[in-house]
Amino acid sequence: MAKEINRRSFLKGALAAAGAAAATGVPLPQAARAASNKELATLLDLSKCIGCEECVYACQEVNDSYKRDPVKPIPSMLPPRVPVEDWSERKDVTDRLTPYNWLFVQHLEVEVDGELEEINIPRRCMHCQNPPCADLCPWGAAYKQENGISILDPDLCLGGAKCKQVCPWDIPQRQSGVGLYLDLLPTFAGNGVMFKCNRCYERIEQGELPACIEVCPEGVQTIGPRDEIIAKAHALAKEMNGYIYGEHENGGTNTIYVSPIPFDLIDQTIKAEQKAAFEEEYQAALEKKGDSVNPDKLKKMTAKKVKDGRPGMGQVANSMASAENLTLALFTAPVAGAAAAIGKFRKAFKKPPSDSASSREVKSDE
Repeated sequence: MAKEINRRSFLKGALAAAGAAAATGVPLPQAARAASNKELATLLDLSKCIGCEECVYACQEVNDSYKRDPVKPIPSMLPPRVPVEDWSERKDVTDRLTPYNWLFVQHLEVEVDGELEEINIPRRCMHCQNPPCADLCPWGAAYKQENGISILDPDLCLGGAKCKQVCPWDIPQRQSGVGLYLDLLPTFAGNGVMFKCNRCYERIEQGELPACIEVCPEGVQTIGPRDEIIAKAHALAKEMNGYIYGEHENGGTNTIYVSPIPFDLIDQTIKAEQKAAFEEEYQAALEKKGDSVNPDKLKKMTAKKVKDGRPGMGQVANSMASAENLTLALFTAPVAGAAAAIGKFRKAFKKPPSDSASSREVKSDE
């Protein structure tokens, strides 16, 4: 009972702080504000996806100008436990999320009633309605647009990976040796830049479709106002006797999947594949070093959550509903706002605005 009272008091104090912040004009995190009725959402009909990966390559091409090549040698970090994550020699990897690949297709064989069913699932950022990445970034590099798109600004990000730590799907991926931290304290201030899908927000601002939707030959994705997309998702799920994912996960997202296969079975398959891949990589690394496999250590390590760029599809509670995260967001918002303002001022004077809209168009073979 005491714990319950304490949590209730904690939340009450957080909400009081939100009210005070609003009254004084201090910027509030998305978690403390109502969701906009202007938010866009995307419906993905998984019964249509043939796994051709046209969306993957279109995404890479359109967003190539955002990506960075690292300065080498990449500075060593203090403390040493901060990992260097360098994907610059593996840009061709397309079977998972990386700093250079913001969309991939999970090709799965899921056992349903004793039979194996194939399903292909385009995966990228879920663009949450209350995104913890944007609410809890201490430097204001992550933010959410009024239309519901969550963005990580590569020119403001220090690569501290807070966004990945609080993301229920571990979506953002870090490239070390690039970004603002090199100009500040390269041994201490971050370790690179975090990257993820930005939903082709510049194309949307120009009235164009996101690249992945434009090139899809099967019409897997539909984008529109969230309330309309939710209605379509329910109608489609009823029609195929299917299942919906993303409507309520993490408090609601703007990426809505409809599948003929239950998502709990899909999630079990993803986790089994993650475990098998981790065990294989771990054993290969040991063999390369000439060490033998320690079964107890292997079991302990594989029991942990594998953050390998292949997100699961399990049930996800609203991470920003907790009093702790809400209060942290309230205290983070003013600092993040100030940091972002300084960063944007520096950015404006460091280089001229980039007019690269034409370079981000999807090229056609026609």
